[in-house]
Amino acid sequence: MSEQKIKNSSLGNQAKAGFAFEKINYQLLIASIVVVLIGFILMMGTEDIYSFTKITLAPFVVVLGFALGFVAILYKPKTKNSQK
Repeated sequence: MSEQKIKNSSLGNQAKAGFAFEKINYQLLIASIVVVLIGFILMMGTEDIYSFTKITLAPFVVVLGFALGFVAILYKPKTKNSQK
């Protein structure tokens, strides 16, 4: 009987855990994926291989996309319940 209570209490704790990230984290992650894709699309343009877009702008946009993904993972939004 006591084993069943322990199992039920441990399952209850797992159910309360929820998601690892908040909604804003997922939105930022999706935005970073879009920015990286835009960078790669700029990189594959039909212009000259040594154009400003391909060798300067596109890599910069890709790096910004990866940086935004890094921020999306580390960003911790303030919750309503945590008041200090």
